[in-house]
Amino acid sequence: MSDHMWGYQPTSGHTAGADLTGYAVEATDGSIGKVDKHSDDVGSAYIVVDTGPWIFGKEVLLPAGTVKGVDTEHRTIFVDLAKEQIKNSPEFDKQKHAGDPVYHAQIESYYIGHRLR
Repeated sequence: MSDHMWGYQPTSGHTAGADLTGYAVEATDGSIGKVDKHSDDVGSAYIVVDTGPWIFGKEVLLPAGTVKGVDTEHRTIFVDLAKEQIKNSPEFDKQKHAGDPVYHAQIESYYIGHRLR
């Protein structure tokens, strides 16, 4: 796995240990939902976004490397993905996300492939 995909970018403004739950999440082309849960674990940091009614309540796992900015004053996270990329992303799997290297590889492959387009 790529360490950069599962870690916050140094320029993102994220502070380890900060509670991001409830933060609004903004794609490059608009709002996509709110953070339902997150992790700062080294090598597997991520946010889980509840997209709400936008795509019928789908939850998606976004590797921390997709976060380009954290605005603590306005409780908003900005990700380096378009809404369509997130809409078509694999759904968050609560059973597999913790420590399943195959699942993480699938997620990583999807986002790396869509960031290069």
